[in-house]
Amino acid sequence: CGNHSSGQMEEKIDRILSAYNHKDGPGAAVLVMKNDSVVFKKGYGLADIETRTPVATSTNFRLASVTKQFTAMSILMLADKGRLGLEDPLRKFFPDFPEYGKDIRIRHLLTHTSGLRDYEDLIPKTLQRQVHDIDCLELMKTTDSLYFPTGSAYRYSNTGYAILALITEKVSGKPFADFLKDSIFNPVGMPTTMAFEDGRSTVTDRAYGHSRKDGGWWQTDQSQTSAVLGDGGVYSNVEELATWISSLWHHRLISDSLQSHAWTRALLNNGERIDYGYGWHIEGEDGHPHHDGSTMGFRNHILVYPKERMMVVVLTNRNEGDPKQEALRIAGLYRQ
Repeated sequence: CGNHSSGQMEEKIDRILSAYNHKDGPGAAVLVMKNDSVVFKKGYGLADIETRTPVATSTNFRLASVTKQFTAMSILMLADKGRLGLEDPLRKFFPDFPEYGKDIRIRHLLTHTSGLRDYEDLIPKTLQRQVHDIDCLELMKTTDSLYFPTGSAYRYSNTGYAILALITEKVSGKPFADFLKDSIFNPVGMPTTMAFEDGRSTVTDRAYGHSRKDGGWWQTDQSQTSAVLGDGGVYSNVEELATWISSLWHHRLISDSLQSHAWTRALLNNGERIDYGYGWHIEGEDGHPHHDGSTMGFRNHILVYPKERMMVVVLTNRNEGDPKQEALRIAGLYRQ
């Protein structure tokens, strides 16, 4: 498209994201990729209202549940290399896991069909410190039941993804953050993306989360569960996420067939399909993968159309707005 139409496109996207385009408020970064070319990218608002640092397309946001696609990929890479199997039982890796988990397999953890309880609901009121992935596993020993028999239903589960990170550590012999860096981020070319660990690592170009209170914006960056890595601990930016998605199209990390499984609706025991694959929600008649992520002070959405080789990502550092709808509207501009 010529300059005229790209200028018009920018105006249309500016309108869709106008809520973030404020010189005094937390903002957003957006990127649209078609084939392997970035056709639009822009930052809006502030990455940090205290230092008044503007959002750039290199600003690293806390991805929250958009992290799950990296956790799933870690497992799929180990499966592709024959280091584990998706039908391996949970208790193969954690033999002391309670009896109620005997039917849970890796595949159930990936697809949110394990029935495991939400670790967030089991955190003792007296616990003051942040929770880590290993705590999520230990909290499963304080209950004696599942929400439903394994494989019989879908219920979104952060617990399952914390445990997948622990399985990655166990099988690879590396801390999860290191495995991601060595096996995914570095090979793909995502130099500033990381699973953030307070005291161990530093996020460059970091966006801080914000919430609106009493008519103003306040920094609300970390919660008690922000240190759990497998379900939501990765920081990245829209440019490196484009590199990541491009690597999936070119099957740089796992086989074509395993990637298409990840982007296919999983099956329940009764043969019914659910709207989730391995680390991705699957939506629409075309079955396109997408994922949102929201945590204290951040809301994000990544939207992928594999057949069209198109991606839209919207990352924001505020606790309001609807990046999913915004991403869909932006995608609509390019899919006409």
